[in-house]
Amino acid sequence: MTDNNSMIGGESLRREINYRVIIVQVLVVIFLSINLLLIVTFFSKDFFYTTMRYILFSITLLSDCLFLLITNILLILSYFRINIQMWLCLITYIFLSLYTFVTPVTLTVMTLERCVAICMPLRHGELCSTRNSLHCVLIIYSLSSVPCIVVLSSFFASATHIFYTQGRICSVEIFIIHKWQGHLRSAINQFYFLLMIIVIVFSYVKIMNVAKAASGRKKNVTWKGLRTVILHAFQLLLCLISLWCPLIEAAVLQINLKLFIDVRYFNYITFILAPRCLSPLIYGLRDERFFHALKYYALCGLYKKTII
Repeated sequence: MTDNNSMIGGESLRREINYRVIIVQVLVVIFLSINLLLIVTFFSKDFFYTTMRYILFSITLLSDCLFLLITNILLILSYFRINIQMWLCLITYIFLSLYTFVTPVTLTVMTLERCVAICMPLRHGELCSTRNSLHCVLIIYSLSSVPCIVVLSSFFASATHIFYTQGRICSVEIFIIHKWQGHLRSAINQFYFLLMIIVIVFSYVKIMNVAKAASGRKKNVTWKGLRTVILHAFQLLLCLISLWCPLIEAAVLQINLKLFIDVRYFNYITFILAPRCLSPLIYGLRDERFFHALKYYALCGLYKKTII
């Protein structure tokens, strides 16, 4: 009787997980479709890829697309318990680690760009030129690669040659051999979290001071910029909370496997998928120029309102 109950419970758990995987696939397809449409819209006008905030916006879109693809592939491999060679898992981890940080770092730079546009409008054209935008992209990728380099350096110093020839289920946790490596990764994540929060708060205070002193049309523009910074802060908060998810999941795993599966699923939907769909909301819909261009391509050219 007990064995039958166990089998029924196991089948029920597997059916529940199966439904969850299907839901994730639907969400990933929807988010990727929206992001790809936004990327097509970005390349449709010269103005977009010569303006800093749109260039940074495209970086988040590309980063989100690659991040969603990689995490979704790992989810499917993990669900069907498919082993892959460690060298392939290592390459996957490099890209995953890089694009985990590209989006939050880019959002931080976008917040600084809005701060410059509102607080130093006369110097905005000079500081946020197309050339400086490309420099910013290089800086973003350089800063985003530091955590990956540090973690992998500690891994290479600890792993044996046999480790690279094994086939395993690919996950981030297999690169943490010793506890101190986990603490090191946690310390780096928290350092980035603190740094980005400081930048967001600094930008908010600067824009708030300008908003209080502004009047007329400038006041409306300033408050619109302030709302954009708040939305960036919320999106950034969700992205940064995802850096804490491995610690929470590791602690829950020690308590109960079923609870671990529930928490991991909730974290993936809330802190990984959700922030990746907020970018279209912030710039794809709130920005007038981009919204009209997006509407034109979404309606297959039937919408032909002139963009001023």
